[in-house]
Amino acid sequence: MDQKKIFLKNACPTSIGGQAIMEGIMMRGPEKTAVAVRLADGRIHMKTQPTPKGSKWGKVPLIRGVVNFVASLVQGTKVLMYSADVLEKFYPETYEKDKFDIWIEEKFGKEKAWKLLMALSVVIAILLSVGIFMILPTVVTGLAAKITENIIILNLIEGGMRILIFVLYVLLISNMQDIKTVFQYHGAEHKTIHCFENGLELTPENAQQFYTLHPRCGTSFMMFVMVIAVLVHAFMGWPNLWLRIGSRLLVLPLIAGISYELLKWAGRSDNVIVRILSLPGIYLQKLTTKEPEFKHLEVAIAAMKAVLPGDDTPYFEGFCDLNGKPIRSEEEENESATERTN
Repeated sequence: MDQKKIFLKNACPTSIGGQAIMEGIMMRGPEKTAVAVRLADGRIHMKTQPTPKGSKWGKVPLIRGVVNFVASLVQGTKVLMYSADVLEKFYPETYEKDKFDIWIEEKFGKEKAWKLLMALSVVIAILLSVGIFMILPTVVTGLAAKITENIIILNLIEGGMRILIFVLYVLLISNMQDIKTVFQYHGAEHKTIHCFENGLELTPENAQQFYTLHPRCGTSFMMFVMVIAVLVHAFMGWPNLWLRIGSRLLVLPLIAGISYELLKWAGRSDNVIVRILSLPGIYLQKLTTKEPEFKHLEVAIAAMKAVLPGDDTPYFEGFCDLNGKPIRSEEEENESATERTN
């Protein structure tokens, strides 16, 4: 792995960021957000909308890490559900709803059901993340306290177990075909952002030359959280189980805040210290990204072009070309022709 191809010296960091979703990409720019989904027939379905304005707390160092993390989690869940809805709309025979989804819609109506499912998804994601990656390691590591009382060693064991669980989880889900596709779009997102930051024309050929690894990736944020947790927890001693769990949860916002600041620093600097701190997250990205094909890069580039500052294309929802510009479907063209005739 050539680090010079990741920490690109002459690159100009951008505030544009993205997220891989089901069969597509979400790109968020300073003014616009675009969600692009590739359908099985090759067409790209896109929705563009204003990028939500951040709160004043989203600009305060340390605090902004927590605020932006929660906002990203909510927004990420929304676009994931939206991509699933698009795929279901065009291929209902492939994406059949389960009995729970049908019951929710019948009980609350489609719009309320969507909001309820989104809220449940966010809550479940937070509970599972905290339970599996925060609470479980400290409970299991408590058994090691019978062997040693060294606080540093116990915290290192706990942190190592937390990282091991996360890596095993990623390895497990990476064997699922749908997840492999998501990881390819993740790689396409990184390559496209690298291409843009290096001032090259946004084409699949230009983007393909870059690595799928990027220092500002959310995967690196997760690794920062797990590594910094070891350092912070080392100053908190090794109390009984319930105090240990409570204290871990209480300092989680502080850990997230510090991790976010490090990630921001890593995104705009390429000095030796930044490279060392970023390497664990970079290597973890080798698991969460896959080499994309041109069809994945085309979607990422279309989404990127749609959110570039200065683009005056009106907000829309429908099919788009490879430049992220709206195009009419055959059905819309027929409707328009009918209207002109009448």
